[in-house]
Amino acid sequence: MIDPASFRDPSGFVFRRQGRLLRQVNASYRVDYDALIGSGLYRKLVEAGLLIPHEELTDEPGASDSAYKVLAPSEVPFLSYPYEWCFGQLQDAALATLECQRLALEHGMVLKDASAYNIQFVEGRPLLIDTLSFERYVEGPPWVAYRQFCQHFLAPLALASYADIRLLALASRYIDGVPLDLASALLPARSRLRLGVLLHLHLHARSQKKYADESRETTAKVRARRPVTRQQLFGIVDNLKSSVFGLTWRPAGTEWGDYTGTTHYSASDRAEKERLVASYLERSGAKRVLDLGANTGVYSRVAARLGCRVISCDGDPAAVEKNYRLAREERTEARGLAVHPLLIDLTNPSPALGWASRERPSWNERASADAVMALALVHHLAIGNNVPLERIAEFLRSLAPTAIVEWVPKKDPRVQQLLAAREDVFPDYSRGGFEAAFERFFEIEARDRLGATERSFYLLNSKDAL
Repeated sequence: MIDPASFRDPSGFVFRRQGRLLRQVNASYRVDYDALIGSGLYRKLVEAGLLIPHEELTDEPGASDSAYKVLAPSEVPFLSYPYEWCFGQLQDAALATLECQRLALEHGMVLKDASAYNIQFVEGRPLLIDTLSFERYVEGPPWVAYRQFCQHFLAPLALASYADIRLLALASRYIDGVPLDLASALLPARSRLRLGVLLHLHLHARSQKKYADESRETTAKVRARRPVTRQQLFGIVDNLKSSVFGLTWRPAGTEWGDYTGTTHYSASDRAEKERLVASYLERSGAKRVLDLGANTGVYSRVAARLGCRVISCDGDPAAVEKNYRLAREERTEARGLAVHPLLIDLTNPSPALGWASRERPSWNERASADAVMALALVHHLAIGNNVPLERIAEFLRSLAPTAIVEWVPKKDPRVQQLLAAREDVFPDYSRGGFEAAFERFFEIEARDRLGATERSFYLLNSKDAL
């Protein structure tokens, strides 16, 4: 069965056979694929941790008569998309793409596309997953993926850096990349003072507009008079790299960016919370964990230290940015913590997008685990967003058969903070109401009070398979 996201490239496609992920290389890509392998580029990229490795299968027929080879790539543990990434993730993905292009040029090849969707994060590292993205280099033509790179990476990064971090969400509206004329219009005038932004966004957008009214033949003639040398392509890559690297965003000023740094727990209560979470996880035997409302990932790392692979989700850009920077440090220090931060608004998670609403599956379709953690989250959903407790319980059960949930009562300062500006219309928000709602979907295996607080922790196991 062909993967719904893998139908646009005439070079090949991804499919599954008996549950195994495979990639077909079409006969039309034969020469370029042989060059990828023969030039040493494939080996260099894999050794550098930039390209997903694969195995060539000799005993598997292709999915159609057009097959040249069938590959078995390493499977990515969890698929995420650019509109779910924080600033640092998108920036690192951009730099990885440019490094792939530089190495390709050094080996007589070039990236023929530079889509952000070709990058996935594995063990915290951005990795190119499209083996068929390379073609043999021909002197003269401009980089065919230049515009795509600017739309998928440079435009949203510049908008986040100069205008508003929330503009990263434009990637979900424009899955083929943020239009350069839109980015240019939204960017403040001061962005033109940075040479890379001026050249690759503002002037690039103006050039697109200029050629939009000209015939394809005229544009081709203009380009033919201005051949691009291999050395110039290296210069473009280096300039793009410095432009991307020079864009910054400081993770501060959002509602929950400093939440875990506040003093709503004493040191002893915090240590006890970590102990309870670790104990519950060990009892569950979970290997894949979803941490919802993870903030900067403190308890995600408790799970990771137990050997769990953790998807660490939060809706606050600053919190997710800090979480990712920690994950990047952990990767650099080779500590091996498998924490994957994502920017997810649980009240409005990523929908299915693309062709026939199947090209990019929704977050709910992708998010499944052995255990889900909802620590200091239920009151935000129930009181902050008017989600009934029963709906919250049903949602958690849809994600995993085991749930670790922190109950925060009404008299807790954090709940009082939520109620300060609104009428209390939540008569069912009580410990009894919470347990009654969750017992529709779970059995309570363990229940512990947190130190001297009124907060309680629950280890819940599903009653029935959904």
